Amino acid sequence: MKKYLLFLVFILITFINSSFSDPPIKAIRILVITGGHDYQIDGFNQMLGSLGKNIQYQIAELPAAYDMFLPENRSKYDVLVFYHMWQTITDEQARVLADCIWQGKPLVALHHSICAYDDWPEYVNIIGGRYFHKPTIINGKEYPACSYIHDLHFNVKIVSPDNPVTKGLSDFEIFDETYKGFYVEEGVTPLLTTDEPSSTHIIGWSKKYGKARIVTLQSGHDVPTFENPNFRKLLSQAIEWVYNNGKKQE
Repeated sequence: MKKYLLFLVFILITFINSSFSDPPIKAIRILVITGGHDYQIDGFNQMLGSLGKNIQYQIAELPAAYDMFLPENRSKYDVLVFYHMWQTITDEQARVLADCIWQGKPLVALHHSICAYDDWPEYVNIIGGRYFHKPTIINGKEYPACSYIHDLHFNVKIVSPDNPVTKGLSDFEIFDETYKGFYVEEGVTPLLTTDEPSSTHIIGWSKKYGKARIVTLQSGHDVPTFENPNFRKLLSQAIEWVYNNGKKQE
């Protein structure tokens, strides 16, 4: 009888502990925007699928993806990830997209997304940088056209190992495409740099746009980068950091 009562007490304690345990972690739903540039789809999707069970992805391709920025569709995802190089945007589409982010939809912009929307001035204010396909004037200063080189081994330096986006990472080597001469907005928080001569020095940064956190990473050209464990960790932590804006203390 005593053993039976002890067993019942054990079952009761187990039930109480399970009832008051932390609830399951809500998955972060990312909406990945593509279009305007070819990429290795299988390798890219494998990388997205490797980011962990707490990150679920959906792909939307421009121009159809413009509908996802409308107010009635914004609750369908938690974080935007730009992996597009789209150029065409109407005044109304630009207004809706900018408003979507300004009102608090966080964004991680990757690689050739820096090269998008040549003729939309507000875009540089959203992501904090721009690749120039032609000489371009920003804030009264003219910048020459940028250049790029495919398939280079180069070193990526972590600016601050205590930053939530780069936490746990050390300097690492990557095999990727470099961009030279692209614009980086003053006042951003640098996350990554490189001394590679064919690249702009700052290659990763964070900022705010309205209520939203933004992270922009220049890397992300092809499968070697997609498979790089440091880049995967960087991307997952960037997604988590922009999502957690106002949701918990860092």
